[in-house]
Amino acid sequence: MTTVRREAFGRMPPEEGGGEVEKFVLQSDSVRVEILSFGCIITTLETKDRDGQFSDVVLGFDTLEGYTRKHPFFGAVIGRVANRIANGRFTLDGKEYQLFLNNGPNSLHGGAKGFDKVLWSPQLLPNGVRFFRLSPDGEEGYPGDLKVWVTYTLSGRELAINYQAQTSKTTPISLTNHSYFNLAGQGSRDVYDHEISIEADSYLPVDDTKIPTGEVAAVQGTGFDLRQPVELGKHLQKFHLDGFDHNFCLHQGQDRRLVARVFHPPTGRTMEVHTTQPGIQFYTGNNLDGSLKGKGAATYPKHSAFCLETQNWPDAVNKPHFPNVLLHPGEEYNHTTWLVFNTA
Repeated sequence: MTTVRREAFGRMPPEEGGGEVEKFVLQSDSVRVEILSFGCIITTLETKDRDGQFSDVVLGFDTLEGYTRKHPFFGAVIGRVANRIANGRFTLDGKEYQLFLNNGPNSLHGGAKGFDKVLWSPQLLPNGVRFFRLSPDGEEGYPGDLKVWVTYTLSGRELAINYQAQTSKTTPISLTNHSYFNLAGQGSRDVYDHEISIEADSYLPVDDTKIPTGEVAAVQGTGFDLRQPVELGKHLQKFHLDGFDHNFCLHQGQDRRLVARVFHPPTGRTMEVHTTQPGIQFYTGNNLDGSLKGKGAATYPKHSAFCLETQNWPDAVNKPHFPNVLLHPGEEYNHTTWLVFNTA
């Protein structure tokens, strides 16, 4: 049984329209998740360790103010296009579109005010919550009126996130959730003792602005070979890596498949990621620097969390040999990611 309740969480600042932000609490026997109508943000995700003790395993803030200020997309839904678009530019049907540059020379995670920074309209479901918004034609430079639905449902140990969209004009779209996880519990110092595996035979090398070079490189014989579980801290040392912030190329297909698994031996917590998406961005919190005050006054230093963002490949709109990122009128964008929590 999943219970669902809603409560007030705060009000948007007057300059942002002053709307009410609600929090939705989804609870099963083994998982408890809290989600805001602002940015569809997962603020809390509590799961059991092997002794049955609950801990909150996602980074975030105690108050709305934390989320309305600048932060690294903790827990939020990202759109219209997750990850980076080179020079914030693309051409569709002979017309060039210029987006806001918010990541060096590139556009990142939807631009200046992406889907993470807006209020969504919620609808309660028996085992979850569905959020809707209309992203108007021209928002952040993107073409087309885009109707978007993001649905969170909790069933036992499994949290499903479904993304659907329809557009009035051809537009690129790639939606993801940007939760930062630490299976030891949020506020723990690092994720070096986590064991991770990713079911990917190839990854995308990037230039010094984190844009894919276009090469699809085999993981075999490199530090990017995570097909067998590796202990993260030792693996970074062994391959002299500063961390990961790369797209791993998943086996193509519309069906649900297991794409990543994380195990935290001290607590026994495990997390599996299943998805229909063609890529997953593995990010090890390289840009966290301890300057943000998070939940319970915790600070979040470098490598204190990891993200596994299911997505289309970065800059696919400019790389014809990457999976198709365009949604056309009359079509439906429909992808789901499942997070499964267990103990071992």
